Amino acid sequence: MSEQHAAQPLSQPFVDGLKQQRIQIQRCKHCQAALTLARYACTECGSDELEWVASAGTGTVYARTIVSRAPSDLYRPLAPYTLVIVQLDEGSRIMGHAVPGVEIGQRVKAGFFDHAGMTLIRFESF
Repeated sequence: MSEQHAAQPLSQPFVDGLKQQRIQIQRCKHCQAALTLARYACTECGSDELEWVASAGTGTVYARTIVSRAPSDLYRPLAPYTLVIVQLDEGSRIMGHAVPGVEIGQRVKAGFFDHAGMTLIRFESF
C-alpha cells in the first residue's frame, strides 16, 4: 500500500478489520452509541471511552449514486460503479461500493473485494 493511502493510527483497527473481511465500528462504553468514523470521543455524549467492535455488516441503503467518472486513476478501472451510504443495524452509517441495482431502502449485507492493494466494502441485497 502506498503512503498516500496509508491508514492513520486512529483508524488502523477499521483497516485491519477490512483485511479480515469484517467491518469494525467504534462503540461508546458510556452511552453505547455506534460510531463509524474513527473518533477520539463519542459524538453523542463526549466520553472518550470508546472500543472497537465488529459490526454484523447488515443494514439499509440510505443513499446511492453511480460514479461514471472516477475521481482518480486508482478507481478508473472500476467505473462505472455504485456507491451507497448504508445505515448499519448497529446505528451508524458507512459508505461503500454496491452491486449494480441496489436501491435506497433496500436491506443489504457487506461483502469485500480487493482493489489496488486495498480491501473495500461491496454491499449486496439479501
